[in-house]
Amino acid sequence: MILRDKPGLMQLLFAVRGSVLPRILPRILGLSALSALVLWIDANVMRLPHTNAAPFAVFGIALSLFLGFRNNAAYDRWWEGRRLWGQLVADLRSLSREVDLFVAEPDRRAQILRLALGFLHLHRINLRKEADTSPAIRWAGDDFSESPHAPCAALDALTAAVAIGADDGFARKALAERTASIALAQAGCERIATTPLPYVYSLLVFRTTYLYCLLLPFALIDGAGWLTPIFVGIVAYVFFGLAEVTEELSHPFGETVNSLPLDAICRTVERTLAPKLGQEPPPPLQPVDYYLS
Repeated sequence: MILRDKPGLMQLLFAVRGSVLPRILPRILGLSALSALVLWIDANVMRLPHTNAAPFAVFGIALSLFLGFRNNAAYDRWWEGRRLWGQLVADLRSLSREVDLFVAEPDRRAQILRLALGFLHLHRINLRKEADTSPAIRWAGDDFSESPHAPCAALDALTAAVAIGADDGFARKALAERTASIALAQAGCERIATTPLPYVYSLLVFRTTYLYCLLLPFALIDGAGWLTPIFVGIVAYVFFGLAEVTEELSHPFGETVNSLPLDAICRTVERTLAPKLGQEPPPPLQPVDYYLS
């Protein structure tokens, strides 16, 4: 995630960190070059068809509406992912307090909290499809990576520890409801991660955007003249930029600069639970070049 204050004019014009411009720049330059080629052919080789700009205005409005709809759907996924991780933070903090109330044995309390931290890291690793499970092993003390589903294995171990350590039936019920809430948030994140936006949306958006930008020079030749490549580049930046932003937001658990800061969220929970384990809280993660992972 990019964290920075409101940029000034110069930063707004030239900021690259967090922008999709580096990824879409080859497309913008390519379409601008094709527009220049169309102008040159029209002026020096043969007269090409000159169309009216009115159909492109209607076409552009329809494309903008569709891009807006797709962008809203992608942002809903991003925001739901953030809400689910916020729920996990709240549930793990509540679990630590409930364990203090309902589990009398200190070693068993520490085991439950360590397994909770191990689960959280394994959940993050599973969503991002990472291979390094050392943070989870460091906290949980066990390696669950050989299990068919490592986060569920850690949560099962946590549930077993709760069943053994809880003082009575009421305590087991309260802690079981807490682990069920954790599992519900976990399932919600996995639903987002494994169910992308329909591919047909991406296919239609990119095909239509290319078609629009390729035909646009024929509508601008008369009015814009040799400024046509510049206008085509601006239009391509807007449409391809929106499409690329949508692609990033639709994958909220990835490692792009605009994805959710899962490492920082895990560190927040570590800072909450570490004192209960008799450890010094680790420092909070800070943005590096405005990027918080």
